[in-house]
Amino acid sequence: MAVLGTKLHLPAARPGLVARPRLSGRLAGAARPRVVLVSAPAGFGKTTLLTQWLTTAAPATTTDDDEPRRVAWVSLDDDDNDPARLLEHVVAALASVRDLPEASRLMADGGAPPPQAVLTSVVNDLDLHEGQTVLALDDYHVIDAPESHAITSFLIEHAPPRLTLAIGTRADPPLALSRLRARGELLEIRAADLRFTPDETSSFLDQVMGLSLSPADVQALADRTEGWAAGLQLAGLSLQGVEDRTSFVQEFAGTHRFILDYLVEEVLAQQPEDVRRFLLDTSVLHELTGPLTDALTGRHDGRAVLEALDRANLFVVPLDDRRTWYRYHHLFVEALRARLVADDPDRVPRLHHAASVWHAGHGRPRDAVRHALAAGDPDHAADLVEWALPDLRRTRHDRLFRDWLTALPDDAVRARALLATYRAWTRLVDADLDGVDAWLAAAEAALAAHPPVAAPDASEVTREEVRTLPATIAIFRASAAQARGDTAAAQSHARHALDLCGPEDHMARGGAAGFLAMAAWADGDLVEAVATFQGALEDLTAAGDVADEFGGTVPLGAMWTARGRPDEARRLFERALAAAEAHPGAALATLGDIHVGLADVLVEQGHLDRADAQLAAASALGESASLLENRYRWAMTAARLRRALGDLDGALRLLEQSADAYRAGFFPDVRPLPALRARTLIAQSRLADAREWATATGVEQRPAGRYLDEFNQATYVRLLLAEHRAGPESHPVAEALDEAESRLAAIARDADRGGRGASLVEVRLMQALCSDARGDHRVAVERLAEALTLGVPAGFVRLFLDEGEPLERLLPAVERHPTAGGQARALRHATYRPVAASAPTSAPDAPRPDALSERELDVLRLLATTLSGPDIARELYVSVNTLRTHTKHIFTKLDVNTRRAAVERARELGHL
Repeated sequence: MAVLGTKLHLPAARPGLVARPRLSGRLAGAARPRVVLVSAPAGFGKTTLLTQWLTTAAPATTTDDDEPRRVAWVSLDDDDNDPARLLEHVVAALASVRDLPEASRLMADGGAPPPQAVLTSVVNDLDLHEGQTVLALDDYHVIDAPESHAITSFLIEHAPPRLTLAIGTRADPPLALSRLRARGELLEIRAADLRFTPDETSSFLDQVMGLSLSPADVQALADRTEGWAAGLQLAGLSLQGVEDRTSFVQEFAGTHRFILDYLVEEVLAQQPEDVRRFLLDTSVLHELTGPLTDALTGRHDGRAVLEALDRANLFVVPLDDRRTWYRYHHLFVEALRARLVADDPDRVPRLHHAASVWHAGHGRPRDAVRHALAAGDPDHAADLVEWALPDLRRTRHDRLFRDWLTALPDDAVRARALLATYRAWTRLVDADLDGVDAWLAAAEAALAAHPPVAAPDASEVTREEVRTLPATIAIFRASAAQARGDTAAAQSHARHALDLCGPEDHMARGGAAGFLAMAAWADGDLVEAVATFQGALEDLTAAGDVADEFGGTVPLGAMWTARGRPDEARRLFERALAAAEAHPGAALATLGDIHVGLADVLVEQGHLDRADAQLAAASALGESASLLENRYRWAMTAARLRRALGDLDGALRLLEQSADAYRAGFFPDVRPLPALRARTLIAQSRLADAREWATATGVEQRPAGRYLDEFNQATYVRLLLAEHRAGPESHPVAEALDEAESRLAAIARDADRGGRGASLVEVRLMQALCSDARGDHRVAVERLAEALTLGVPAGFVRLFLDEGEPLERLLPAVERHPTAGGQARALRHATYRPVAASAPTSAPDAPRPDALSERELDVLRLLATTLSGPDIARELYVSVNTLRTHTKHIFTKLDVNTRRAAVERARELGHL
């Protein structure tokens, strides 16, 4: 993303400004606060005050070795709600005044690097510099995206001591202001502080505006404007040339809005006709430059006029040092636009159209589309969106892309096959499956009537998008069928998409193969699903689509877990995160999903602290780092973590949050949220509520054997067992256990055919509990031994521990088993023990005294390699002495004396 240099220039302090020592003294005398907040309504002089402060040399201090203060400035606008764009501007601003080698390298590598990695590098780089650095973020009120607020929050929370953030805003931002205030790290200047005092009003009107008013008139204006700087400025302009100033002042009254309308009318009335026409015509623009204003006005002197307006102090704000780009004062331009609409409403759309054409011709699609929509020209706007769409989609500007498609009228979209296809995509991510079908039908009709043709100068991305459009339509049909659970239709549409692709159409081939894999997954054939999906990722790699290649890690990891290999899923997620560091920005749109996927595996393996850290990392990245259809997964995984920690009530709340965010989308729903909730209810012994779930879903009436129903069936088996334990009067014993084992046998038969190792482990576990419920202890131990032998080495831990007390009773006997004893001991030595339903749910049980800590497990894994002691210390970023301490603790807990013995004992216990 190109950096807009005009946003990064600290505005020059205008000559003749009123000195305000009561404010400048507070800013200069502050002991380097972490945040300076200047918050007040529009027109109170926030930017002017910040400019006065920051363009005045800071007093040197011995701490800073007399190095002058450095100021980085960013003028924010609505587009900075895109976190990647905001990050670009913040880093560029800071890099213009301080050397930021690591952060600059990340940004220069291409794409949109992970915000957390860039921000960490910024903080580390700044911490190496002496002297104060101020990062000023002006007009912060335009920011409303949580992801962009997260960038500011990170800088505030982790700012080195010599960094100050200065924020100018019309409304308090959703940042941790109360905490900063409590710590004494916040300097606040608000509207009450910014209001002009009578003395300042007198100085302003006399010295700046060149008016000689009586003290009574000055006081009257101060009272009427309530010290509002913009009102005083407009009043001063209107008073110029007025003979009876006292009468004018006496008649000056009303709310700010009416005052503004009245004063601007007076200002405009005093301008020459050509200037007045120029001001009105160019008021439709957000930013002005000479050639652009010429395109709207038909003149050839736009640059000279802008320079003259600037010299006349007529509400024109220069945006760069060369006086090339300008903007109007916000309040002034609002009044100009109101006047333009009142005087000549038919002219407004023509001006917007001219602005759109100019921006399109100068490679500025955002502004071009914005003006086309404002012009009420849907065909022109649709043409522009179609022109920009392929590159926007490839660069993952999904939010802007969806906004544009939504803003366009249906008729304009329906007439263009490419736009109609992606309008169907917007319906898909919103789970409006009927809307998907309707828009894909419209796309096919438009494709037959008016096949799109790439322009001669179109990019290769656009050419491929046009060429593979029929295949894309088929892929979206496969996706909609997948969301409905119609596996046969999904396979049919995906195969049709492959038939439509040429050998070099890797992007479309990857998408089609991906949905064939999803269909195999939904059918329960995990061997075929994994193989096909890996082939799909190879096509995405060949297409250079690194972002979708990273995103494919999420379903592939879930497939490996279903195959019975959470250890392989973990390696896959960890490799993806490592690769994301080497390819900053490529994984941004799905980086949060990868963190969540890894967290889910870590919960299963019992590494709860690490899982929590991965969820925190995903949360810090914000929603822009997660696909819409994946956003429910964060709360779902967090619920699993809370259950593992014993907080069953918290788990239920998170499952409700996950259900609210759930969208039937691109992946098979193999772990339905209602069933997850039912399992938590069973753990709480709320069996009546769980029975309501069974009745509502009809699972009790369906035979087992279909993979998409497998999680429901296994949950129902748990309910039958829980009802049996609650007492024979609640359910006939023999009937309940017979039904449970019959369902488990059906699941096992289908799982064995599909290579679903996770299902087989779960079946053996539940069969063991059924045998134990019958009182057949010997069979129960054998079945549990089989489950442990299959599951624990591959990384299954919570699958067992979540069963609670019934499993606890069986484990001691299995510890004596000749083949599964080590696995049983590994479970009993797990860091977090299961919590009974009746136990407190606010915290996990305390770890066993002889349990290995997370750090000791890290050391243990490296002890099993050929690395030397110093090499292991470097790998873990610890000293050799610290490594020796960890090793000593490991030897003590494992009751061994050598490194080799520790490794062997750890393998026996299932730690390795």
